[in-house]
Amino acid sequence: MRPPGGRSTLAVVPQPVARAQDLLVGYGGAPVCAPVTFTLHPGRALALVGANGSGKSTVLRAVIGLLEPAGGTLTVLGRPVDERTVEFRSAVSSVLDDDAYFPSLSVAEHLYLVARGHGVLDAWDRVDELLDEFGLADHARSLPVSLSSGQRRRLLLAAGFARPRSLLVLDEPEQRLDRRMLSALADRLVAEKAAGGAVLMASHDPELVRAVADRALHLDDHANELLSAADAAERIARIPS
Repeated sequence: MRPPGGRSTLAVVPQPVARAQDLLVGYGGAPVCAPVTFTLHPGRALALVGANGSGKSTVLRAVIGLLEPAGGTLTVLGRPVDERTVEFRSAVSSVLDDDAYFPSLSVAEHLYLVARGHGVLDAWDRVDELLDEFGLADHARSLPVSLSSGQRRRLLLAAGFARPRSLLVLDEPEQRLDRRMLSALADRLVAEKAAGGAVLMASHDPELVRAVADRALHLDDHANELLSAADAAERIARIPS
């Protein structure tokens, strides 16, 4: 049986997958956090943690090419980030925005388009697996607008796993997931690493960080700190909500 995450949908690459050195991110020339430095290898997961507004989402937006860095260096697959290239788009799968779906397509059609558009030959088989795994089988023919916010979140997460990838970027994937689905997501991300995929995620959930991350980077205005997953989980638990 193919493991969750499916080796056939992962594109394993030489090390490292992503690297940032003194990366500055922000808006209008004003950095939102201290310079960010990390190296992410295949089969590993790095969690970005910190208070709201600490810059986690902004760093992720730079990694996937939606935001130009204000300074430092940032590479994915050994090259500067450029979301316009086929190589980059074929390697990086991301789940950031809640409205990143095709409103006129059904749930199943959306997943099929993502999978087939990225070269998955057995796309309908892949769609069926994802519908079952993310509890969306009963909504396969529904339009996204008819789903609850939690169901739409599961649709977007399913789409992130529908296509080949070397790097999976997730912004607070725990949002609007119940504990059962959150546990299933943690298992899937662990399987993603076992299959050679790299995961970069921002999270406020200590249990998800503890279960998935190998290391965590705590972002702050003054200095960023590299932590173990266990230490990061404890730190998250102390962050005011």
